[in-house]
Order: sequence, then structure tokens, then C-alpha cells
Amino acid sequence: MDDELKNSILKTGTTILGIVCKDGVVMAADRQVTAGTIVMNKNFPKVNKINEYLVVSWTGGVADALRTSKLIAAELKLKELKSKSRPTIKQAANLTATITYSQIRQPSMIPSIVGTLIAGFNEDSSAELYTIEPSGSVYQVEDYDANFGSGMPYVLGLLERQYKKDMTIKEGVELAKEALKSSIQRDVGSGYGIDVFTITKQGIKKVVDQEIISEYRDKKE
Repeated sequence: MDDELKNSILKTGTTILGIVCKDGVVMAADRQVTAGTIVMNKNFPKVNKINEYLVVSWTGGVADALRTSKLIAAELKLKELKSKSRPTIKQAANLTATITYSQIRQPSMIPSIVGTLIAGFNEDSSAELYTIEPSGSVYQVEDYDANFGSGMPYVLGLLERQYKKDMTIKEGVELAKEALKSSIQRDVGSGYGIDVFTITKQGIKKVVDQEIISEYRDKKE
């Protein structure tokens, strides 16, 4: 099972990333969905708004990611109704980790392999970013993370050099765009578009919505 999990993680073709800024969190992803070496979808949103205070992005199996997304939304709503208070981002992250952990440990012909970045703002307006690895472990991100997508090495290399502590949301958005472009240039599992969201005390906003269009040009003599 361990070898199967490791091999599946290595095949997750995508680029997702989260950047912690002094005034919020930036979440971004490409749009390409692959099945092995085949591009199955060129316009798939990998950053999803769960509710008015929470955003998640996924790497791994699409069906598993969508199912987990629905489970999180439903469970958080139930928790809010029962406790009469809104769950914190940490509680949402731990819930996601629990779901992820339980899914990969159920006997199945096709194991669920999903890595998650989860960000949101608490009732005190503080914004937080967490990463949930495909194995189900969870930890708070203090600077940046790209989970286990195929574009991770290209993203982390650029962020390692250009990320600055206490950078603004505006700076974080520009850095996210550059990181995604770097990944798309080299990672065959990423491409076709860029989506960037900001998570601040003012709410969740989609600030970048770009499509990548291929062009065929005659070679000039």
C-alpha cells in the first residue's frame, strides 16, 4: 500500500499553491486535468470556494476531490448548526485531514489519493493556510506550500528565492502568477489557465482569471 500511495502521488498532474501574506492568503492553481499522458480537461477550476469563509484547492483524483469537497461543506454546515458557532479554519483543516485519512485506509480497488490546501478567515478576521497531505497529515503553513502536485518542484524552487516574510496580498498575487507560469512552462501536467484567489478579512475574491491559448505560426525565413 505504501508503494502504491507513493507512486500515485508522483502521478498527480497539477499545480496548486498557497502563499501567506501579512494581510491574508493567496491561493492559486492551473486548469489542466490529465489522465496519464492525455489532457482530459483544459478548463477545470482547481480552487473552489466551499462557503463564504473557506477556499480549498486539490491535487489528485478529480472524483475524490469533488466528493471530499462536498463532504467538507456538508459537515461544516452541520457543525455550525449543532454548535451555533462558525467552525475555525483549523477545525475545517482537521476535518479535511480526518476525511482524507479515512478514505485511503478503506479497502478499495482504487485508493483515494487527494492532497489539499485549505485557506480561510476566522471570525476574528485572521486568515490561515493549512496543507493536508495525501496520507492525511495536516499542518499550518506559515509561508507557502504547493502540496504534492507534479508542478510542486518548479513552484517551490521559485518561491524559495522570491518569497518575503510580511509581503502584501498584492505582492503575493504577482508571485503566485509567476510561480504558476514557471510550472506551466516545464510541467507537462499543468497548463491552459491560471486562477488566483485572495482570502482576507474583506472576504474571498477571485483576482486573476487567465486563459492560455496556443497559437500556430509559420516559421519566418
